[in-house]
Amino acid sequence: MSRQARPGREEIMECQVMWEPDSKRDTQMDRFRAAVGAACGLALESYDDLYHWSVESYSDFWAEFWEFSGIVFSRMYDEVVDTSKGIADIPEWFKGSRLNYAENLLRHKENDKVALYVAREGKEEIVKVTFEELRQQVALFAAAMRKMGVRQGDRVVGYLPNGQHAVEAMLAAASIGAIWSSTSPDFGVNGVLDRFSQIQPKLIFSVEAVIYNGKEHSHLEKLQRVVKGLPDLRKVVVIPYISPREQIDISRIPNSVFLEDFLASGPGEHAPQLEFEQLPFSHPLFIMFSSGTTGAPKCMVHSAGGTLIQHLKEHILHGDMRCSDVLLYYTTVGWMMWNWMVSALATGASVVLYDGSPMVPTPNVLWDLVDRIGITILGTGAKWLSVLEEKDLKPVETHSLQTLHTILSTGSPLKAQSYEYVYRCIKSSVLLGSISGGTDIISCFMGQNVSIPVHKGEVQARNLAMAVEAWNEEGKAVWGESGELVCTKPLPCQPTHFWNDENGSKYRKAYFSRFPGIWAHGDYCRINPRTGGIVMLGRSDGTLNPNGVRFGSSEIYNIVEAFEEVGDSLCVPQYNRDGEERVILFLKMAPGHAFRPELVKRVREAIRLGLSARHVPSLILETQGIPYTLNGKKVEVAVKQILAGKAVEHRGAFSNPETLDLYQNIPELQGF
Repeated sequence: MSRQARPGREEIMECQVMWEPDSKRDTQMDRFRAAVGAACGLALESYDDLYHWSVESYSDFWAEFWEFSGIVFSRMYDEVVDTSKGIADIPEWFKGSRLNYAENLLRHKENDKVALYVAREGKEEIVKVTFEELRQQVALFAAAMRKMGVRQGDRVVGYLPNGQHAVEAMLAAASIGAIWSSTSPDFGVNGVLDRFSQIQPKLIFSVEAVIYNGKEHSHLEKLQRVVKGLPDLRKVVVIPYISPREQIDISRIPNSVFLEDFLASGPGEHAPQLEFEQLPFSHPLFIMFSSGTTGAPKCMVHSAGGTLIQHLKEHILHGDMRCSDVLLYYTTVGWMMWNWMVSALATGASVVLYDGSPMVPTPNVLWDLVDRIGITILGTGAKWLSVLEEKDLKPVETHSLQTLHTILSTGSPLKAQSYEYVYRCIKSSVLLGSISGGTDIISCFMGQNVSIPVHKGEVQARNLAMAVEAWNEEGKAVWGESGELVCTKPLPCQPTHFWNDENGSKYRKAYFSRFPGIWAHGDYCRINPRTGGIVMLGRSDGTLNPNGVRFGSSEIYNIVEAFEEVGDSLCVPQYNRDGEERVILFLKMAPGHAFRPELVKRVREAIRLGLSARHVPSLILETQGIPYTLNGKKVEVAVKQILAGKAVEHRGAFSNPETLDLYQNIPELQGF
């Protein structure tokens, strides 16, 4: 926030404090602030002071954090970054340095310290993998990869559940300098091929079956069809996951081998040595994919150094993560939160990998794990917290949760009522961190912060060195008003490039077409001038603009989904031939409730009171289903396309593609 910023005319934002930091607590953020002040001769008395310095002097910030984080490297950098280049120039970071991402995650030599806890739906046993065991397994994977010819820059992919083999294969690929990409078994064949066929992998890891929601799902037929669509594959490694090896027939899958045989193909009798290729900071590590709901998924290439240093900043400074911490983020390997979670190993913390439904055998499954393992940081999607509230679950009454100090939420904006629910029904002393960023930066623009209060309904603050503002249509920063989330200065975690984008045109169009030279993220937000907190208002392609008033769909959801009769909702624009816009609100009723005119009247009145008369939708209709991506994000833009008479081709990107058909030929929408 600009120091001259004053509350805007729309500034009617809540400032209710839900949590405050312990004034006696010696956080790593405090220590870093003191170290920077001493090194640079600055009086940095608050997080706000540190934030402004980090944005104004971002090169100095990253140099200071490189030293503070203890990154392992074999060659020091010659220059942090060329500050004459803007964010759209994609400048090179830490030129001249040499390091390895996997080496940084596996540097903790305490042999008996647990690196991974592995838990699965339907299995009582929790497998523990120590750092030493993880190092040995990664060495085996890497030796086998090298023997089959995997080299720097080759693509290695996983079509895998969230378990230890995904971590081992990823770290092995990273140790060699190969590029890792992954999707989860819930992706259909088309969804996988839309992604992997663009990057031509040499090696794929998969399983024969998975369990979800109490049901076993065979995976071999899908895998066979995926392999058929990837002609550059040299080897398919099948990992027995549900059934014993002797019951699995892989004979129809060309170039396939069981994991045990693949690992036995290493360099002979002696245990292989773990080797880490020393690579430039900008060497590619991950290829991540956009959701692909409106076209072929974009292939974003993220660097090893940029991913590592950004994740360390978020874990160490913003999360105050220590080697004593135990982190579980409920995610699949197809979501960037998996990459973010695994990077926590670099702090010496333990990571919990959970594969299965968070509601089976009971909705308490994750809380049970918190108590059994001693989890200190639990991450989830905002939707899960809403579901728990709907089910009237009160973990504060049923669980100890003694070790838990942080709950993180992302995937969609966290509603104000969810803050109340967490502090009332889960744990009153927990830091509830709503975090927001994206696959595009494989990290967060803003998020949890151990050194400042949590305010209801707000992400706590913009993260260090993230020059984030909300801009209006004219490209001017606005405070206390809704605007487009932009980033004005370079980031080490922005993609180095898109795969198969020779002249960079797709990259420029994705981020820099709205405001030349400025990263426009595609989110709509409002920054509170009084607290520095941020209210996320949904995707800007879901921004509504009837009668000249711009607002985000989340503003509607926050009001509508507080009604006990409403299970879910979707708010989209519809345009007529003259380009006029009207807003349509679809309501999916909660179990046991019916869609009635009286409810519609109350919803309209609540929106009028909570926002304004101009925010009230033109039509409120019932729907039986709302489309979501495989990562659990509500998809407004696809329904907007259908209402405009356009087809949605990439149905493999949806977890429930059948819901798209519900929005075809709705009589009430004709004739606008």
